[in-house]
Amino acid sequence: MKPESIRTVFMGTPEFALATFTGLIDFGLNLVGVFTQPDRPKGRGKKLAAPPVKELALQQQIPVFQPLKLRDPAAVAQLRELQPDLIVVVAYGQILPKAVLDIPQYGCINVHASLLPKYRGAAPINQAIIDGETETGVTTMYMDVGLDTGDMLVKYRLTIGENETAGELHDRLALLGREAMEETLRQICSGTLIAERQDDSLSCYAPMLKKEDGLIDWQQSAATIHNLVRGLDPWPGAYSHLDGEVLKISATSVAADLSGEPGTVLLADAEGVRVACREGALVIGRLQLPGRKRLAAADFLRGRELPIGTRLG
Repeated sequence: MKPESIRTVFMGTPEFALATFTGLIDFGLNLVGVFTQPDRPKGRGKKLAAPPVKELALQQQIPVFQPLKLRDPAAVAQLRELQPDLIVVVAYGQILPKAVLDIPQYGCINVHASLLPKYRGAAPINQAIIDGETETGVTTMYMDVGLDTGDMLVKYRLTIGENETAGELHDRLALLGREAMEETLRQICSGTLIAERQDDSLSCYAPMLKKEDGLIDWQQSAATIHNLVRGLDPWPGAYSHLDGEVLKISATSVAADLSGEPGTVLLADAEGVRVACREGALVIGRLQLPGRKRLAAADFLRGRELPIGTRLG
């Protein structure tokens, strides 16, 4: 089977989806339409902004559809009119109803940013780091009516860096997702694609993140807090409190040889702010107060002293 004979609809919205979308274009599929989320207000002016996937689709002169709800019968009818053989989904932002799943003969294939069945759900990249995982990857899978429960197709793995943030891992996984989808397409074209059922007993859930998830509990170990900080960077961000103000914290590392009362500053200099935890100390490299820029520790300390014994939290 030749790629150009496969009528394909792509469904995706944010930057994470762009690498795979570009891969579909380069692979030579017959892209007959793109479904993405509606334009949303953005920035201080709250002007409507197009999703990244829409911008690329318009550049490629591919028809764009932005239904408020994919479950709307009119949206399903629009999709049927495109007569797709295949639907590829990457971070679309809406659940596909059975009426949509049943349309393409080669199924709806999703690129998910974890090694399924682990980390089903909305925030697999963040949760893997928060949990201290040292390995993750991407999985392509057939979509079904469950949440990331469909049969697995292609898995690619990578190692998570000791200090790697969710933002950094996001970018690497986006590129890996493109590679996994391209391999999936090669197997579709050659007729060699094999699906594997997920073992539900091995699954865990990565829920959507909230701002309050970033509140640091200094009674936890420095390693646990370090994982939280990098798992929530750049959004929603980890934070504590300093004299009643929210103090955002990033660029951390662990000093296992330091100890003290959890939440107290042990040392603050150009190398970072060391804060005692239940086990070890967290070395904070960047700090930010409300209405201010994020600053390296050395710059922050020029305007705000943090004497030994200062309490955070």
